[in-house]
Amino acid sequence: MWPWSCPRSVFDPTPRTGYPGRIRHCFTCGHPALLSHSGFAAPPGRKDRQMQELRVAVGAGNVLTSITDLIRYSADASPYHQVPKVVVLARDGDDVAAVFRYASRNGRRVVLRAAGTSLNGQAQGDDILLDVRRHFDHATVEEEGAILRSAPGVVLARANARLARYGRMLGPDPASAAAACVGGVVANNASGMTCGVHANSYRTVESLRVVLPSGTRIDTAAPDADRRLAEAEPELVARLLAIRDEIRADPELTARIRTKFAIKNTSGYRLDAFLDGDTPAQIVRGLLVGSQGTLGFLEEITFRTVPSPRWASTAFLHFADLAAAASVVPALMDLGARAAELLDNLSLRAIRPMDGAPDWTRELGGDDAGLLVEFRAGDQAELDRFEDEARKILDGVVLNGGFTRDAKTAGGFWAVRKGLLTALGANRPPGTILLGEDVCVPPARVAEAAVALRDILACHRFDASVAGHASAGNLHFTMVFDPADPADVERYARCVEDVVALIVDRFDGSLKGEHGTGRNMAPFLKREWGPRLTELMRRVKRAFDPHGILGAGVLFTDDPRAHLRHLKALPAVNPLLDGCIECGFCEPVCPSRDLTTTPRQRIVLQREIARRGSHAGLESAYGYAAVDTCAADGSCATACPVGIDTGHVMKELRQARHGGAAGRVTLTVARNWATAERLARVLLRLARTLAHLAGDRPVRAVSLLARKVLGANRVPEWLPATPGPAPAIAARGHRPAGTTAVYVPSCVNRIFGAPPGAPDPTTVTAALPALAGRAGIALWTPPDLAGACCGTVWHSKGHRAAHAHAAGDLVRRLWDWSDGGRLPVVVDAASCTLGILREAPPVLDDGDRARHAALTVLDALTWARTDLLPKLTVTRRLSRAVLHPTCAMTHLGTAADLRAVADALAEDVVEPLTATCCGFAGDRGFLHRELTESATRAETAELAGITADAYLSGNRPCEIGLQHAGGHPYEHALVALERATRPPK
Repeated sequence: MWPWSCPRSVFDPTPRTGYPGRIRHCFTCGHPALLSHSGFAAPPGRKDRQMQELRVAVGAGNVLTSITDLIRYSADASPYHQVPKVVVLARDGDDVAAVFRYASRNGRRVVLRAAGTSLNGQAQGDDILLDVRRHFDHATVEEEGAILRSAPGVVLARANARLARYGRMLGPDPASAAAACVGGVVANNASGMTCGVHANSYRTVESLRVVLPSGTRIDTAAPDADRRLAEAEPELVARLLAIRDEIRADPELTARIRTKFAIKNTSGYRLDAFLDGDTPAQIVRGLLVGSQGTLGFLEEITFRTVPSPRWASTAFLHFADLAAAASVVPALMDLGARAAELLDNLSLRAIRPMDGAPDWTRELGGDDAGLLVEFRAGDQAELDRFEDEARKILDGVVLNGGFTRDAKTAGGFWAVRKGLLTALGANRPPGTILLGEDVCVPPARVAEAAVALRDILACHRFDASVAGHASAGNLHFTMVFDPADPADVERYARCVEDVVALIVDRFDGSLKGEHGTGRNMAPFLKREWGPRLTELMRRVKRAFDPHGILGAGVLFTDDPRAHLRHLKALPAVNPLLDGCIECGFCEPVCPSRDLTTTPRQRIVLQREIARRGSHAGLESAYGYAAVDTCAADGSCATACPVGIDTGHVMKELRQARHGGAAGRVTLTVARNWATAERLARVLLRLARTLAHLAGDRPVRAVSLLARKVLGANRVPEWLPATPGPAPAIAARGHRPAGTTAVYVPSCVNRIFGAPPGAPDPTTVTAALPALAGRAGIALWTPPDLAGACCGTVWHSKGHRAAHAHAAGDLVRRLWDWSDGGRLPVVVDAASCTLGILREAPPVLDDGDRARHAALTVLDALTWARTDLLPKLTVTRRLSRAVLHPTCAMTHLGTAADLRAVADALAEDVVEPLTATCCGFAGDRGFLHRELTESATRAETAELAGITADAYLSGNRPCEIGLQHAGGHPYEHALVALERATRPPK
């Protein structure tokens, strides 16, 4: 038996309907008390048979029942929390159909989950959770970008990246585009900042390939779709046609439906599908959009894309109050504005610390508001006209702000807008949760609605933000409350009741504009739509899903307090993590996302351990699943709008589990790093020689034996991509007069030589001085390099003392080599550049910190772009080069430098759309090769059909990992540049 604890202590002993056995729930929150490890509440014999049946249906490896797996899948971006009994990783539509049929036979319930960015609990459930992201990440572009065929697991931003080269994009553009998957966007009919109702999923989805709850698979675009549907699902077809005819026969009902969908509305089903579609297949296509996973699975989605005009003019404008900001929106939209985003005073205060926020947010009054406006056009002249006319509208109303065409500035504005919800969540008091809702009113009344909504929130003592897509009348608001305080929960409940009355009675608006009905508004569906239309929706549900297997509680409920149950408890676990609202923005960039856990899941697991007080099973599994397989590269921090660095916390946990002996040993090694370098080169020479003579297998066998004896986290595994030792560096004596810069080869480049299979043995330590010589620049390499190390390797492993020693020693050397900071220092590995600039200062003493502040440290790629390229002549241009920008380059902002170097030496430069951190992370790829293999799987698949002359990056460990995963000899881009600029023979 697996004991389960709930944040509350009183449990309801009566079984809930729809469950195959007896499951207890907390009276207050509805939290399920699972009665066994696997979560099945059926008798043991029946439970085992059901589990075996499921494993046979989809493959045993795709059925997850461990406590770690169940907990990590229990959270989405909503304020709700339900623990599934089993997680299934669907590989294809056949698996989905098999799970649906299994659920129907056994009285089980299924929730579909892609990215888990849902704000209202649509991606969580307490029975079978079906992961439809991992194996559904593929898309094809057709008709020169006019059509995109996409599986549901494709991240929306990556879909748009595929279309960008054609000047096209998908219509829906939610703020979560960097993390949300296409399937979830369509299932919720999410819209966003620019598409309104004219370019949302309902209007731009051409066709769907769907799996119905019965297991039937239908392609709505097939010429014989209606015949196949009628043969496979005659009762469904009959019911749909009956509903269609009933609606069309009633002019008043028809008019009401048209009115409801004239503005954004994702509350309930798209009943206008019965008006817009004549045939059963057309009606199915319309109903599945916005069905929130309750009518079927979207196996493939075909979009008609929309133009993405090249030129943009953006303004983040400052107004005296919310009403003033909202009042100019109709005129701006009539002029042709693509977007008009409203932010109230609290919203502005939340985004103020974020990079990209306009300067005027630093000084705000008590009622100030903002409006983010953008015009797009096909040429600059059209933009000129837009700006001139907009200034006339804004004259005398705007306090600060103006239009800009600078892409970086505008990108910063949009980044803070998209990160608003996360910023608000990060500022909430400990132990509270953030609930984000959205409503919609006729756009002409948005100013009135914004003020009224804020008044209601204030009346219930919510210091809440009001923001949103004012151009569409779509307002978002947040409420922060303590789910453990019954009085606070009741305060929230009363406020929701008043908001519902406001939107429905005063504005005849939508209770959900774009987030889907979800668990928060399901109890109010009938309140908005009335008895007859709500019953029509229930008839739709029964027609598609007679056994009620899909999305229980997501859209319909008979429980008027359902929105108050299953609320999350967010105990404090670490000040660096407590601001997380579990939005999932970090997940697409995490190297371990498909191997073990993501940053969000690491936090979810920590919170679960805190809720329980402790749990040996969770804590034991956490070591490998969270700590060991975290690349700790900080990619999560770059994706998180508020910069939460889960990797930093994993480093702290590594440090905490090191014993005193380990700390002393690593400090000794750091102090004798010159000896360690020499030993590493000797071992590499021996291993590479043996591999050359006898193959890689014997060398790997020796490394595996050593790992078994000494520990997998201490001894690296031999990889065939491991290079031999680096050649000696041609250093010079005293610094010559006229020296322009100091070159400090990183220790990793002093240890590892050229990649196996490289055109020649040139390494960056030889290439960079050669390039400087050709450019006529005096670059000096110090002779006393041995033992110099930035300490990144120790920082990554959590050895603070060793890191502090290495960093301090290097800073003092750099101070001497650079003539007290007079000369710039050039470093040839991006991770080392980052280590010196960002990771060293916190562990330095005051004197070394002052020296560090006076240094100028440049990455070699940056220096090459600014100082070398203008003075070099490319004599051998490559046809094609493939790039991998590293995570360190992302942190440093130097990925463009890699691209500039590649553009200089190759006709065609390919940067994979799926490239993220490779997961090698210094030596982590040697310790856990599976991390790199998993992290680069999509990138490797994307490059499978591409032939290139060179594979380029700018960090030696990453290059080793990429070669291990993909088989191509990656090398520093400056090595390729050196070859390309050699004088012709």
